[in-house]
Amino acid sequence: MNMKLWGMPILLGVLSGIGLISALLEDGLWDVMSWLTLGIPTVLMCWYWLRPARR
Repeated sequence: MNMKLWGMPILLGVLSGIGLISALLEDGLWDVMSWLTLGIPTVLMCWYWLRPARR
């Protein structure tokens, strides 16, 4: 498997899965962990979407 190509998508998928599961488990610290793990992929997607295209 080519980790240079698939490493980041796999990491973002794992973070999203952890965030979704932790949101279902408990309140308090689990909510903070779900916000962080779901926020990281969202921030990265917005950053890549809003940055100017290279020519």
